[in-house]
Amino acid sequence: MSNFYSDPLIITTAPNGAYKQLSDHPQVPLTAENLARTAKQCLDAGASMLHLHIRDAQGAHSLDVQGYRNATAVVRSAVGKEMVLQITSEAAKVYQAPEQIAMVQALRPEAVSVGLREFDQAEIGEKGLADFFAGLVREKVMTQVILYDVKDMQRWQDLRQRGVIPDAPWFLLFVLGRYTAGQTSSPTDLVPFVHAHTTGEPWAVCAFGATEHACVTAAASLGGHVRVGFENNLFLKNGQVAPDNAALVTQAAEATRSLGRPVATAAQIRERFGA
Repeated sequence: MSNFYSDPLIITTAPNGAYKQLSDHPQVPLTAENLARTAKQCLDAGASMLHLHIRDAQGAHSLDVQGYRNATAVVRSAVGKEMVLQITSEAAKVYQAPEQIAMVQALRPEAVSVGLREFDQAEIGEKGLADFFAGLVREKVMTQVILYDVKDMQRWQDLRQRGVIPDAPWFLLFVLGRYTAGQTSSPTDLVPFVHAHTTGEPWAVCAFGATEHACVTAAASLGGHVRVGFENNLFLKNGQVAPDNAALVTQAAEATRSLGRPVATAAQIRERFGA
């Protein structure tokens, strides 16, 4: 759009991640029921997409297909169609690319996040990448591609320009500060991504630590979208520990509206990305 301040901003909540435990915060949702409760709270606070991790019986990261089916059904019963449910395909030092690809192909989720560097492996090859991404397009899976730095961005652009990745309504996620000391993000971490981003896809940011809110506000002011939650940050903008994930969503929604941007609904997301 020529005026991105009229572009509805997508707020995604990432409430648990692959590693957080109740010892980190008592409101980290680890079960399907707690994920559903958290999703409804975050929906009411302004989020229209849920970034979903599930755990095994021991509380460890899992990409189990049936586990995902069970969890998404429970969450869907709590939020109806008012949230887009995005599952993660993250390796988290547990899975390899062939297993990640097999999970996504078996599950056929509404939406998925894909770390480009995790899938762009020699054992997959460019032919495997092309087949995987073509399958996502064919199945109309809303796909968010995770990029950790400008090198990732350049690789993504190269794959697109050479036709390895087909044209489709991709959604990018810029991860700020993942490989900095202490994983502390800064709004200035966004600058290299914005300058390098020349292929036009809509993008969002996620940021680590107590500066999360400053980073998402910067993204919102530059036309981006945001992902907030306990996966990356436990703190409010005032430095206090957030009582729950919904409080982080509330902050993001307030910042968005203060810029004059509307907050996107799930229906608007589905229309935009063809999901």
